[in-house]
Amino acid sequence: MPPMRRTTRAHRSRTRATALLAIALAASLGLAGCQTGGDPKASSGQQKVDLPPLSTLTPVANPRTVEGPATAVIGGPSLPPLSAKAEAKLPVTVTSHDPGGDRRVEVKDTSRVIALSLTGTVAELVSAYGLTDRLVGRDVSTELPGTEDLPVVTKSGHTIDAESVLALNPTLILTDGSIGPTDVVLQLRDAGITVVTVTRSTDPKSTDVAAKEIAAALGVAPLGDELTAELDAAIAAKEEEIRPLVPKDPAKRPRVAFLYLRGTAGVFYLFGEGSGADSLIQGIGAVDVAKEIGWVGEKPMTSEALIASDPDVLLVMTGGLKSVKGVDGLLAAQPSIALTQAGKHRRIIDVDDTLVFAGGTRYPDVLDGLARAIYTDGSARS
Repeated sequence: MPPMRRTTRAHRSRTRATALLAIALAASLGLAGCQTGGDPKASSGQQKVDLPPLSTLTPVANPRTVEGPATAVIGGPSLPPLSAKAEAKLPVTVTSHDPGGDRRVEVKDTSRVIALSLTGTVAELVSAYGLTDRLVGRDVSTELPGTEDLPVVTKSGHTIDAESVLALNPTLILTDGSIGPTDVVLQLRDAGITVVTVTRSTDPKSTDVAAKEIAAALGVAPLGDELTAELDAAIAAKEEEIRPLVPKDPAKRPRVAFLYLRGTAGVFYLFGEGSGADSLIQGIGAVDVAKEIGWVGEKPMTSEALIASDPDVLLVMTGGLKSVKGVDGLLAAQPSIALTQAGKHRRIIDVDDTLVFAGGTRYPDVLDGLARAIYTDGSARS
């Protein structure tokens, strides 16, 4: 019997937060095809978008008092796949983080891989190792060069279609556990397919862990160290590039909250510590108001919490904003927002659904896009 992980309160909390994020993102990513009328240069997936350096843009005098909505334009991808391929050393035994506990899994064949995740990050990391040609199927969120013609094996938004997967005869399934159902994954394993569950990428630290786990499962463990070193350096460089835009006066640093919207279902979630939104807000040097009020994970927004946190800026997904019929619809649906500084200034910034929590090698690009939208004038989106 495989060894079980020791369950702690912190682990249970993280698991619950991840599950809630999965629910929220599943609904939101279903809207990815119906973007709101934002900047036409906004990137989706791996479409190449070139933007001027942040250093050439004019910072606003006080990002806390800027008027009007904006769309965060995500440039890149700025971190290319590794140029050198390592010869896979197989078989290899790795740890799979199954829902019921960790188990050791032997990987013998990586010639036909299906990488599954809610955000497409697992496939993106496989591609980062120069192994896109190993992928034989994709989830609906994966939009990488070279994968456009691959069969989609998820249906109803983000549910794994077992028959579609089995028809492709994969030798390895990599997943971060963010899509299921779990019994379908178990069914695939029972059918004799090797399944490895890796850590879910929600911030730079967990992305590094996931990247190394994926490299190990593919038999190219040394590339994991190389990629994470490059990614960490790229994130650090981007944060350094953003730093001159951040007001030196702490009183002028924007107070930011991430709000998940799903208008048709009347769902409004405030994302807090451990959600992934917190690391993005902190990464651009802004004030995470959810952290200030002790908001952990993703929970239904309350008027009291939102008014108490009083953000200057609300970050939302583009599809979510579309679902509530834009800024006017949002203010009408949630009058408490109008009582915050963000509502008074109509300072709602929407971000591409498929990229905002993508993690992986797109993380520096997302930081860049958020910084442009929050700290710079209109030239950031021209």
